[in-house]
Amino acid sequence: MGVRPRGRLWTRYLLASTIPCDTTMDPAAQYDELLTRVREAFLLTSTSALLSWDEQCYMPPGGAAHRGNQLALLAGLHHERLTHPRIGELLCALADSSLVADPLAPAAVNVRELTRTYRRLSRLPRMLVEELARTIPLSQHAWVAARRDNKFADFAPWLNKILTLKRHEAEALLDDSYGPGATLYDALLDEYEPGARAADIAELFAGLRNELVPLVTKITHARQQPNRELLRREFPLDRQRLLAEEAARAVGFDFHTGRLDTAPHPFCTHIGPGDLRITTRFKTNDFNDSFFGVLHEVGHALYEQGLEPEHYGTPLGEAVSLGIHESQSRLWENAVGRSRSFWQHFFPRAQRLFPDALGAATLDEFYFAVNEVEAGPNRVQADEVTYNLHIIARFELEQVLLTGELPAADLPGAWAEKYRHYLGVTPVTDSEGCLQDIHWCEGLLGYFPTYTLGNLYGAQLFAAARRALPDLDVQFARGEFAGLLDWLRENVHRHGHRFRPTELVERATGEKPSPRHFAAALAAKFAPLYEISL
Repeated sequence: MGVRPRGRLWTRYLLASTIPCDTTMDPAAQYDELLTRVREAFLLTSTSALLSWDEQCYMPPGGAAHRGNQLALLAGLHHERLTHPRIGELLCALADSSLVADPLAPAAVNVRELTRTYRRLSRLPRMLVEELARTIPLSQHAWVAARRDNKFADFAPWLNKILTLKRHEAEALLDDSYGPGATLYDALLDEYEPGARAADIAELFAGLRNELVPLVTKITHARQQPNRELLRREFPLDRQRLLAEEAARAVGFDFHTGRLDTAPHPFCTHIGPGDLRITTRFKTNDFNDSFFGVLHEVGHALYEQGLEPEHYGTPLGEAVSLGIHESQSRLWENAVGRSRSFWQHFFPRAQRLFPDALGAATLDEFYFAVNEVEAGPNRVQADEVTYNLHIIARFELEQVLLTGELPAADLPGAWAEKYRHYLGVTPVTDSEGCLQDIHWCEGLLGYFPTYTLGNLYGAQLFAAARRALPDLDVQFARGEFAGLLDWLRENVHRHGHRFRPTELVERATGEKPSPRHFAAALAAKFAPLYEISL
């Protein structure tokens, strides 16, 4: 993937032609003023995050329009603060100061990344920012109702409106800095995975798809299969929550600074220092959905809780990309949570909590069941092997939705065709098909590919952690996870935006990002489980 130029010269190039540099102040005073202004804008973001969390968890449906107006106002104020000409003056002045001589120093990292943010936001009209913020809550509630009623046609007009607004956003962002051949989709993708390009991801995904499709076929036709009924028995909701909270606490989630709630779609949001929220959804007859949903969101939360608090409100105190963020959630959900050693510790507890469902089961039966591979229509419930095929389908669909090549009204049919081709399944309803995800109603186009990048990054990071901590499985079997968390804190979490995503992975693992660790992890786990040759 391409990485755009960075550093002091790039900062000066971006700003000097349009913003005068302030040479009247000492650089340290300029930097302090810059951080004060930026942290005030972060408080507006924090307030928006709290309102969005409340909307998903507690707000009555009738409040959607008013909530949209609240979020639009906050988004406009945030945009105004971060694109104020004074910030441009300060960034320009600091670009050549001694404070940024060391490119890894906090001031250099913050000036570099704030310049990037300033440049992106300055290209977006405030009216567009506000209209998106106003539309998204209404779109979300239309999606909830359409998903409940299984009527994509009710959501289609809102999807059209979101696509139009995101198209305008991409058109405003796209310029020569993206290089020849750049697309509107690249401008949106860059928000979530800095430096990534759709063409590079498409090439990576094509190779991955060619490996995964035949693997799914082999597993589907394997003679050895798990007990598919074991985890679809009756699991009382209060006990599901108890086990999930115990597991979250054991792996390091701090309930003093975080909480767990329920929502239609699981998510994690960082409100501010000491306040992090995760959600899940519970189903009586589906153990995997809630338990691994919690572990997934806990992985996100551990990353946020591992960022250095003194840098909150600056890029150095933020996660570097959604791909790296997803690497943490998938690592804890799959590499740890679906490992045999993890369940050596937690399975006896699960049996005590669910004696009717699990009392007669063995550890081997349960371990096989939580690692069941079954091609199905639902992404959130997908296993490690099929999951990325769900992402590849979405990645391909949202690009043609953005260009208009695929009209929104035709999405259900196009979605079903992708699923038939890649997974051999056909969604029966819109709700289990193109209405299953919240992302597009929230305007998150360009987000989906970061899930697969996260799987690849996570597998590579976990392989490096294993090399550094060869007794990880022994630790997990004892219910000890601090060793792995400490390694991630040191090699990933604390760096914030200090390095670009691919650079961060390379520094932590000793090699450039590669899919080979993910492929090796799948082979090591699933070949013996299903007794197949790879």
